[in-house]
Formats: sequence, structure tokens, C-alpha cells
Amino acid sequence: MHGRIFPIDYYTNKYDNVGIAKVATLVKEARKNDPDLLLIDSGDTIQGTPLEYFHNKRNNTPSDPMMLAMNALHYDAMTVGNHEYNFGLNVLEKARSEAKFPWLSANTYDKSTPRTHYKPYIVKEVSGVRMGVLGLTTPGIPNWENVPNYAGLEFHETVSEARKWVAVLRNSEKVDLVVIAMHMGIEEDLRTGQINPSQVPNENAAIAIARHVPGVDIILLGHTHREVSSLVVNGVLLTQANRWASHVARVDLYLEQVGGRWHVIANSARTIPVTEKTTLDPEIAKLGEPYDKETQDWLSRAIGESSEELTARDCRFRDTAIIDLIQRVQLEAGNADVSMAACFNPEARIPKGKVTVRNIAGLYEYENTLVTLELTGQQLKEALEHSAQYFREYEQGKSLAELIDQRVPGYNFDMAAGVTYDIDLTKPFGQRIQNLKF
Repeated sequence: MHGRIFPIDYYTNKYDNVGIAKVATLVKEARKNDPDLLLIDSGDTIQGTPLEYFHNKRNNTPSDPMMLAMNALHYDAMTVGNHEYNFGLNVLEKARSEAKFPWLSANTYDKSTPRTHYKPYIVKEVSGVRMGVLGLTTPGIPNWENVPNYAGLEFHETVSEARKWVAVLRNSEKVDLVVIAMHMGIEEDLRTGQINPSQVPNENAAIAIARHVPGVDIILLGHTHREVSSLVVNGVLLTQANRWASHVARVDLYLEQVGGRWHVIANSARTIPVTEKTTLDPEIAKLGEPYDKETQDWLSRAIGESSEELTARDCRFRDTAIIDLIQRVQLEAGNADVSMAACFNPEARIPKGKVTVRNIAGLYEYENTLVTLELTGQQLKEALEHSAQYFREYEQGKSLAELIDQRVPGYNFDMAAGVTYDIDLTKPFGQRIQNLKF
């Protein structure tokens, strides 16, 4: 859900079809007919909006607003996502302590011990059916996160961990159903079998687990910000509720009892979107109001002026003043010769005249950390070649927008300042960076 309580894009201050205050309406409506429905989240919850940033960095004394909302909705469990670590372990553990539901991760261990840091699973009994819910977190966290933010923890590969814990659920806990709530997504193109090129090792493993771990009935996906209404792989039903609380993924299971044990005879999954017609739940809205007010007050504060309007339009295809601004700041702050930055928000805009915190926050939507590294020219070229994978093989007559590889997120396309170079899309991958000069 990435910290989205209200249906608003804080960077533009405009309405957006997202937010747990609207999801709550869908959940409460569903519970009128099925009061025993389980409610589970697949992670990346306490980060992602200026509201959560302000809470975590500037006023962390009150309870975490997402935990308040999820408590009010009586969540059964949440799997830990990689962005839970962005503000450090103190913020994470405080939010965790405020949750009235368990945070799950069966593959996150206290370093050099056999002890999981979080509860690995829960077992729920509904109408006599025992259901195990296992949590798995992407093990890619050390590739992205600052080391102090996960100090004392290690993240194990998930296929072997799933095999281990599903066996525990089936053999020791005697569950009738196994659900995996994972902060991971689909790792390959199911049509071709090709691995998605933008991933770090073991980042996503949903298909591998469905194929190679026996005893799994349902996989609830996360992490990749994709809508997966219903997908069956090796008899396992997978679904994903897109991103930012824009959808709810609903799974229905039908069982019959044979020989004293329950067996699934049918299942279905679908995603239900939040729309303009979805009303705001008053209980959740009231909980979020004080957090929204302090966030809006902060975002509206004037911090400078601009003599011209600057936009990030087409920022991945041509030079823009906004990306130049980010690069200049990084060169100065990092005391560096070369800067690399991505265009995180192509809709970013700095207006002519008064510039507010909102305008600057919209340039850089992630809690990334600026670091300065010493590299060789060859290493810089290799990094730029990696970025150039954002574009597919060249096809004559296609525009740059049409040549984007949709499997590669835009935030993985870094551009460099302090050097000049050409990207020749007619060249093979690994040979696209031409005329690189310092």
C-alpha cells in the first residue's frame, strides 16, 4: 500500500484512485456476507508517501498511521517488505509494536542463528478448516538498503525456505490449506520463460515456488506493482492487488471433507478496483486526518522561487532542466566528478514563481541515500550499459517510447552528468554506450 491512506497524489495535490480509506469500504462490504474473511497484506506498508515520510522522519512520536488504519480493519497478518527498512530498525520496530496483527517473514533470520526475526507463519481456523499463512520477504534487501537499516538480520533464499516451512505447516501444524503471502512477484515472462532483466538475484521467486514447492494452494503476490487477477501455475492459484491500495485481491476457496480431512475442490481469484464511486470509509479517514493535515502544511511551505517553469516531461528521452538540477545537486553534495540519477517521476514540475516543499518532493519520490564511489571508466561504462537495457532491440520506425522494455522499471534507467556519451540502440546489448568522454 506504500503509505497511502487517502485517495490523493500528494505530489500534485490531486485526486487518485488509491488508499486504504477506500479499500476499507470494499473490505467492510465484503464482510457483510462473509464475516470470516481473512485480510492479509503483502508488504511495503510504512513508506511511499510524504505522509509516511513526515511521520517517520519528522514526527515519529504518534502511532504509525498505516498501523492505526490496519488495526481498525482487523488485519490478520502482514508480510514484511523491503521498504519497511527504509527509515531504519527503530522506526520499523516501533511500527511493528503498534500493530495488533503479526508481521510475517519466514526467511528473515537473526544473523548467524537458526531463529527467525519475525513470526514465520500463522494458523487460522475458519469453519473447521485449518489454514496456514506463510510470509516470505524478497531476499534482495542487501542490494538496495543501507547496512545499518537491517543490522543483525540476514535474508535467506526463498524456494528452500518455502519448502521447509510448508512441510512444517502440513506435517506438524496439520493445516488443510497453505497460503503464501510473499513480498515478491513473478520473475519470468511466462510466454517465453525469459527471466525479467531488471531483477537482482533471487529478488522474485513466485513461479519457482509454485513449480517446485509441494503443498502450496494460494500465493498472494507483492513487490512488483503489477495487477494479476488470477493465474494458475502447477495447480497453484496466484493473485496480486496491483499497488498503492488501488485494488483488493479476493480469493474464494471451496472445500469438501473426505476421510476427516478437507480438500480444495475449486478456487477462484479476482482483483476489485478502487474507483471514484468507492466511498471514503469515515473511520479510517478520521484516523488519518491529523497525519494528513501536518503533511499538507509541510508540503505547502515555500522554500524558494524559480524564474521559469521546469518540467520532467520526456526526461528519459532528452535533456531536461529538472534532471540537470538533480545532477548538479548530487555533484556538489557528493563532491563528485560524475553524477548518476534516474527520472523517478516524469510528471514532476517546478512552477514559475514560488517553489514549495511539494514541488521538490515530487522530483525524488524514494528515500534513497546519496553515496560517492570511486570507479574506473570501464565500470562507469558497464553501469551505463546496464541502464541502456531500458530499451529493447532497435526496430526501424519505432519511437523511443515504443522501444521501452516494459519489464524494466523507469527508475533503473540512470543518466550520467559530468561525462558525454551516446546510446546507440542499433548496437547489441553491452555495446550501446558510444563515445564516452570525461
